[in-house]
Amino acid sequence: ADLLWIETEKPHIEQIAGMVDRVREVIPNAKLVYNNSPSFNWTLNFRQQVFDAWQEAGKDVSAYDRARLMSVDYDETDLAKEADERIRTFQYDAAQRAGIFHHLITLPTYHTAALSTDNLAKEYFGDQGMLGYVAGVQRKEIRQGIACVKHQNMAGSDMGDDHKEYFAGEAALKAGGVHNTMNQFAAG
Repeated sequence: ADLLWIETEKPHIEQIAGMVDRVREVIPNAKLVYNNSPSFNWTLNFRQQVFDAWQEAGKDVSAYDRARLMSVDYDETDLAKEADERIRTFQYDAAQRAGIFHHLITLPTYHTAALSTDNLAKEYFGDQGMLGYVAGVQRKEIRQGIACVKHQNMAGSDMGDDHKEYFAGEAALKAGGVHNTMNQFAAG
């Protein structure tokens, strides 16, 4: 195989390195792909890793309940900040220590689509109404230059419109020429 896909029970660099070391005993030049799986609770795993490391080092962890480290109450603590820094550098650190060739996330768009749809539904059908869509989606698409804001173009309708206008002029379209809704997105 050109690449070997490996998975572990949790995102722990030493556990990954142990697995990779064993693989490399058999295949020294193995190129390994690691699944940065959304099945892991990354926040809880890394907060527990920091808690355990601090405890082992003799640092006072009495302000923390290891079983509740996912709580929002801990989000601004030093423990949470260190855990987030470890998450931020996870790919680099795992590549350095364990020799991971490539990192991937399985199903990231499934999770981002579900979260954004849930947030939109709460706002659109809640107090924000249409502003939930405009402020939470469309305005961000425009300001970030996301091409899908011009969804008619993405679907190819502009090609049909161009063809009709070429043969029949602006009168061919009910919203043709200056009245075409796509013109609203021309200026930033």
